[in-house]
Amino acid sequence: MKLSDFRYPLPRNLIARYPARPRERSRMMVLNRSDESITERRFSDIVEYFKKGDCLVVNETKVFPARLFGRKEKTNAKIEVFLLRELNKDENIWDVIVDPARKVRIGNKIFFDEGRLWCEVIDNTTSRGRTVRFNVSEDFFKIIDRIGKMPLPYYIKREPTQQDKTSYQTVFARVVGAVAAPTAGLHFSRRLVTALKRKKVRIVPVVLHIGLGSFRPVEVEDLTKHKMDSEYYEIPESTAEVVNKVIDSKGTVVVAGTSSCRALESSVTTDGHLNSNKGWTDKFIFPPYDFKITDKLITNFHMPESTLLMLAAAFGGRDFLMRAYKKAIKEGYRFYSYGDATLLL
Repeated sequence: MKLSDFRYPLPRNLIARYPARPRERSRMMVLNRSDESITERRFSDIVEYFKKGDCLVVNETKVFPARLFGRKEKTNAKIEVFLLRELNKDENIWDVIVDPARKVRIGNKIFFDEGRLWCEVIDNTTSRGRTVRFNVSEDFFKIIDRIGKMPLPYYIKREPTQQDKTSYQTVFARVVGAVAAPTAGLHFSRRLVTALKRKKVRIVPVVLHIGLGSFRPVEVEDLTKHKMDSEYYEIPESTAEVVNKVIDSKGTVVVAGTSSCRALESSVTTDGHLNSNKGWTDKFIFPPYDFKITDKLITNFHMPESTLLMLAAAFGGRDFLMRAYKKAIKEGYRFYSYGDATLLL
């Protein structure tokens, strides 16, 4: 497979700027790999695709308001600092992206919140990347939650609002650490979760803190040469136990989102079971790929040439998936993070 195999034209008006309200009223395109049939439903119908004894794997990562706006010392120039990931909790050292980068050098200090919070640049990583040390460690996320803005994807052409702090967060969000939402989970409501539990479906968590690496452009035509950025993940022992029981009982493991899928597929035992684990993964899934854990995949409509689209194509089949995308465009489905859903059977 080549990068050019994953190009498609998308009218800009189909990029969702706001989520469906209520969440479960988003449209859902069901793609059945066995006969390549396409069925159009609402996400609220998702419960019908589960049976007693199945399990649903969800990502419990929580998005934090990663965009900070501060002033550079001495010059008072306005600087945006985008928090990527915490490198050292004890010393409060972070990988960040700064803008405008040309104004930010090693040794510079950037002040936020009327000077109560500041960071010092201690290293350069990429053309726009920096490593910084913040002056406070206690209650850091409380401060960020108050002064930061939600990191809506760049293709949502508007400023984030207070409502996005709720909308751009799944009902499963618990563990702070992501700079992008696991968007398949955005379609679930408390009502749907209750309906699944009543059906005796086990809902089990993993964590994968989504960073910008998931969205970093693929710049090589030969996909085997693309390198994913590492992202932190955790698979609890209790999750592995449930998933393995479902596998052994010939039940179905339904996975919500490409991030959950990557976490699972990063920790497979030699006999095709799930291993509890924690660490960093740079797993890049693209066609062809033999999925060991995932039986059904819930995901959104993804950007052209993105690693997310490639994973979905590896699961659903590239030609079948692209045919479905063409149909979705024709019929006005909403795309990307706040858009509609697909269920790949």
